[in-house]
Amino acid sequence: MTMSMLDRPGVEGGRTVGSPRGGKATAFGWRFTTPLYMGSALNPINSTVIATALVAIAHGLHVSLGRTSVLVSGLYLACAIAQPTAGKLSEELGPRRVFVAGIITVLVGGIVGGFGQDLTTLLVSRVLIGIGTSAGYPSAMLMIRRRASVAGMDAPPGNVLGGLAIAGMAVLAIGPPIGGLLVGSFGWRAAFLINVPFALVALAMALFWIPRDAPAPGARSVHVLAARIDVAGIVGFGGAMIALLVLLMSLPHPDWIALGLAVGVGIILVVWELRARTPFFDVRLLGSNMALTRTYIRSGLTLLGVYVILYGLTQWLEAARGFSAEEAGLVLLPMGVLAVLVSRPISVRNLVRSPLIAAALSLIVGAVGVLFLTTHSSGIAIVAVALIFGITISTTTVGNQTALYNQAPANHVGTASGLLRTFGYLGSIAAATITGSAFRTNVTDSGLHSMAIILIAAGAVALVMTLADRQLQSPKKSVTLHSISPTTDIGNADETDPNKEKLMTDTSHTVDAQHTVLLVMDYQSAALGLIPEAEDLLSRVNDAISIVRGHGGQVGYVRVGFDEDDYAAIPATNKMFAAVGPPTLHHDAPESAVHGSVAPEPGDIVVRKTRVGAFSTTDLDQQLRERGITTIILAGIATSGVVLSTVRDAADRDYRVFVLSDGSADPDADVHGMLMGKVFPRQADVITVSELPSLFAAA
Repeated sequence: MTMSMLDRPGVEGGRTVGSPRGGKATAFGWRFTTPLYMGSALNPINSTVIATALVAIAHGLHVSLGRTSVLVSGLYLACAIAQPTAGKLSEELGPRRVFVAGIITVLVGGIVGGFGQDLTTLLVSRVLIGIGTSAGYPSAMLMIRRRASVAGMDAPPGNVLGGLAIAGMAVLAIGPPIGGLLVGSFGWRAAFLINVPFALVALAMALFWIPRDAPAPGARSVHVLAARIDVAGIVGFGGAMIALLVLLMSLPHPDWIALGLAVGVGIILVVWELRARTPFFDVRLLGSNMALTRTYIRSGLTLLGVYVILYGLTQWLEAARGFSAEEAGLVLLPMGVLAVLVSRPISVRNLVRSPLIAAALSLIVGAVGVLFLTTHSSGIAIVAVALIFGITISTTTVGNQTALYNQAPANHVGTASGLLRTFGYLGSIAAATITGSAFRTNVTDSGLHSMAIILIAAGAVALVMTLADRQLQSPKKSVTLHSISPTTDIGNADETDPNKEKLMTDTSHTVDAQHTVLLVMDYQSAALGLIPEAEDLLSRVNDAISIVRGHGGQVGYVRVGFDEDDYAAIPATNKMFAAVGPPTLHHDAPESAVHGSVAPEPGDIVVRKTRVGAFSTTDLDQQLRERGITTIILAGIATSGVVLSTVRDAADRDYRVFVLSDGSADPDADVHGMLMGKVFPRQADVITVSELPSLFAAA
């Protein structure tokens, strides 16, 4: 058999990485993960260290403390826009390229800020740092997800995701005290120059330890690339974010012009993205995947609380309580340490629901504790209250990250991860606005207590959202791959199944990726609307697409759609299609398009049919023969429709056929089970998405 891409060191998900054939341990070695952790930590470094420098910057530049809040808001505005943008670029250009470019941008921003002479220059520096640090997290998440898919992991790599979260939380732990020491010893410029050594180390590790991205398949013109990235969508999203920031900063006296611009640009953005072929801000995904949308909102609410404490409590400690920058940083040190300690057991077990409940409860309890703090409170009391927020930091970060990993489509995890951070930055922008408003004229106990009341409300909303969310659940543990025989009860096979090792050891169950195609059939809104758990189905098919692409296989799309001649050609004797007429499933109608979360990429096979089977009324067979395809993997809606017809036809045409039992669905679950368990095995092999990687193992 020709060597599959899994056996070529460095290829994964269409990108170059170390070979993950040895499983999780080999796929996620320390050389691969360390630069990811380091790059992802650059953002929290700049979030925490600056908190202890704001008072010194105000004094050094002779501006009010309130004006320095623009350095906080500026970075987070840049991040709010740049995070999903970096995720999108990672998906299109390669995550390593974006990762490295981001680190270089951070290096430049640190130098600019370190030698800046006024607030404007410092703001430019913070924007550059915000853009650069935005590349770390989404590109890292994309590399991790692709690597896990190729390694055949059907559950999140908890240790790796936990490490990513812990890297950020460790910086939260040491950031304030280190920032305080640096600012106290070397002045506020150290808060910017600290980026230089960190960026240089991260850059060296990335260049030497993260293998290069593979060349993008096929040449792409600037116009095609701009369309794929959706530059117009990025610009619109940025405009809406800027208007929203101006509105937030104007509170409690709202800027109505900014409100109008935010709403107007937002509406235009939604309309544009609904029509975009590869949208930057996938409105349909947010509407159809409400579990993911709730994760975004919940993350923003809880992180609002975290950043109010990070900035508000720090300023209060220095300006009202009389602590030095070093002392203020040391007060917050136990909070960060506790966050790191709590996060590991949560991440290793891939917990979701219980940590998120704990995050909301601890936010409420901690905010109540803040209500009792005054300038006369003891240092022990302040540390005790801060410790409660350490629980909030760990539980919300790890819980929402694991939730997103499972809820986001696999091929859009970069953009989705960026959007998770964007919602977090909206929370941080709101936190900076709340802090600036509460301490507008003077830093007082009453201002601190006003912030606490807002946090109690935010925690209460997050708690209600979490308790009411029935889709929140911890992912299942990784299941040992198994082969499905005609008598296997689909969905109930377990590790005691004597056939479970068959796919991995029997070379007759391996395929040549170069001669294999995954056919995604009838994944259109009209068909998905008939399936109760469409979100989960889309997620699994996204995993299948990533796995096939990662091993060098091809992907094809089959959809049903009619033009005027097609409608007229349907005879009255056709029992299924006789009632179809305009505008039902018109080929240009949105409901007949392939769902955006599994949309084709340039070079994929795409055919439009006017009957049930994939080969009927199409040139699919000719296209497959021309590409040398001999093996077909099927995923479709419905099992009793396009999948059944295509299995029969493909087998008659002498293709080798595999059917994804959990990548297909039918409105009638009993029919689906009967076909998968009794009918299809006569002409095809029935497997699950988690078994796909073993198909491409070397014979």
